[in-house]
Amino acid sequence: MNKFQDVQQHLQQHRYHWLVTGAAGFIGSNLVEALLRLGQRVTGLDNFATGHRHNLELVRDAVGQEAWASFDFIEGDIRSQDDCVRACAGTAGAGVDYVLHQAALGSVSRSIDNPVMTNEVNVGGFLNMLVAARDANVKRFVYAASSSTYGDHPDLPKIEDRIGSPLSPYAVTKYVNELYANVFGRTYGMESIGLRYFNVFGPRQDPHGAYAAVIPQWVSALIRNQELRINGDGETSRDFCYIDNVVQANLLSALAGVDAVNQVYNVAVNDRTSLNQLYEMMRGLLRDQFPHLDAHRPQYVDFRRGDVRHSQADISKAAALLGYQPTHRIGEGLQQAMAWYVQHLAPSSDTNAQPNKQ
Repeated sequence: MNKFQDVQQHLQQHRYHWLVTGAAGFIGSNLVEALLRLGQRVTGLDNFATGHRHNLELVRDAVGQEAWASFDFIEGDIRSQDDCVRACAGTAGAGVDYVLHQAALGSVSRSIDNPVMTNEVNVGGFLNMLVAARDANVKRFVYAASSSTYGDHPDLPKIEDRIGSPLSPYAVTKYVNELYANVFGRTYGMESIGLRYFNVFGPRQDPHGAYAAVIPQWVSALIRNQELRINGDGETSRDFCYIDNVVQANLLSALAGVDAVNQVYNVAVNDRTSLNQLYEMMRGLLRDQFPHLDAHRPQYVDFRRGDVRHSQADISKAAALLGYQPTHRIGEGLQQAMAWYVQHLAPSSDTNAQPNKQ
């Protein structure tokens, strides 16, 4: 039995109260679902700025009414200290044991377009949550950090204690989160763990909008036979991480031993996939169902500001101190997620949609 199986077994036998911020988002809703399936009590906090009510409805349908009865939702904003305090207090006076802080304004390009808003949410909101969790005496604060923190450091794979200069306002905010968490550990004895996510993907990831993540955005374009753009020459590479790996890392972090606390960990699979390779993998998985993809080709556009050229994670620290063992690499994750993507992103009528004429 591996460490994650131990943790799952422990949670099936012990009931805790969890706060998941950003609960209506992609990662947050998957965490809510996993916890409810394990018989946990969960409070969710979200303001629906980037999350969606339908994500929570999908969780309700997936776990069933009995498990769903253990979920409470607070519509609120982490920029409000009162909302953060209310969320950490829980409902009916039952305080929160563990915080899984996922709420943030993601996207490098969004932060370049609007650095002030990104800072208000990702730094101000993060500090609000830290203070509220400290005052509520939560057992541990696990938060979403980011691989963007590595900035322009050239080494591959990325190792937690070797970072460069940030390349975007978003990267600055996520690094500041790590600094604040470290200071709260030193100053107040607060236990926290930061998880540097690398290009997470999976069901319930939003394909729409200017800042949509690449995989759901591309699936939507492929099945609708629309224009698909690749930034640069397509040889930019990423360490794509399926959502189940992220859920595992969060639960392991919450229950890890004290030797693991007040540190940051890479969450990925220690692999690199180029955008060109990703495109061909996705097209191959969809081609039988969508014959128009035989003739589909991507369009290459300029490199995107603030993007790093290559990204790959060393996950040995997470393996050693958390017991992290990723269960899905890029191919397995895509196969697992593709049915969900097709069901939720395909046009309701004509699946051989005409190309977008934009």
